[in-house]
Amino acid sequence: MPAADDGESRRRLPRALRLVSSNEIRALFQRGKRSRTAHLDVYDSSSPLPHPRIGVVVPKHRQTVVRRNRLKRRLREIVRLEVLPRLERAEIHSEILVRARREAYEAAFATLRDELVTWVERRWQLDSCSP
Repeated sequence: MPAADDGESRRRLPRALRLVSSNEIRALFQRGKRSRTAHLDVYDSSSPLPHPRIGVVVPKHRQTVVRRNRLKRRLREIVRLEVLPRLERAEIHSEILVRARREAYEAAFATLRDELVTWVERRWQLDSCSP
């Protein structure tokens, strides 16, 4: 993937690494292996692409748009900073869908980060390491 010159694009989750199509997301819901954490449902399946791809789904659960968007931003940031680097280092080519549960709206950022990092490390028996 080409390196970007400006700082703004380096802080974003690259489009090539995102699951965005509703058809792709529905298919992953159906074929993916589901795992649960205290605040999240995580679905994963092998990917035909030579890199991992990740999607984030935040259902309404009677929450305001502001709260939903804040939760989506938090989950995407965890994925970008913690999950993707671990998957790329381990050369894991999977499609992963993170679906927030009702309880996720009340969870702290650190709690959500710990849950996702622990899930990745257990799922692929990775050593605990910093990105």
